[in-house]
Amino acid sequence: NILVATQKDFEKTRRKKLMAKIATGEWDAVLIAHSSFGLIPMSKEYEKKHIEKEIQEVTEAIDRIKMEEGGGLSVKKLEQIKMSMNTKLKNLLDDTKKDDVVTFEELGVDQLIVDEAHMFKNLPMFSKIRNVAGINNSESKKATDLYMKISYILENNDGKGAVFATGTPISNSMGELFAMQKYLQMDRLREMGLEHFDEWASTFGEIVNSFEIAPDG
Repeated sequence: NILVATQKDFEKTRRKKLMAKIATGEWDAVLIAHSSFGLIPMSKEYEKKHIEKEIQEVTEAIDRIKMEEGGGLSVKKLEQIKMSMNTKLKNLLDDTKKDDVVTFEELGVDQLIVDEAHMFKNLPMFSKIRNVAGINNSESKKATDLYMKISYILENNDGKGAVFATGTPISNSMGELFAMQKYLQMDRLREMGLEHFDEWASTFGEIVNSFEIAPDG
């Protein structure tokens, strides 16, 4: 019993009807395009919790770098990221208008299967490592949105309920492997003390200098 949502269903006037249909129907699966998935919002409470967690992560990274090397460029960059996160949180808290849309939590989803999962690899890594290809400090909106939704699913299903399908989990760099683990194994990384990219990278990788062939050969 499968519901296939089209782009038309996500038009502003029809979105509410679709959300009600997903929430009240007994579906085995609901198929949604990547481009439409981000239009289903998380609740403000969950988003607030998520941003606060990210701010804590950046703060820990800043403290660590200050202890290890006394600051410098890496800290400045992370301070900027932290500032923009605080602004994001403030805007979220200042936004008092009542949401009348159905949120992702209210849909009753208990498993997410993400096809072409490499399209969501741009999760931010708060790192002190500079001038090394493949370390992403900026965040992509769709990756952050998926990360929030997967975190919610895993929290409410004993760490299960997320499946990634892709032929290219790593296409350019080791950083993408960390992103995949951050999505699917965050609790395991925490258990091992490897939830921060720098610890993970020093455990599983090494930085080497070598020639890289340009895409045009």
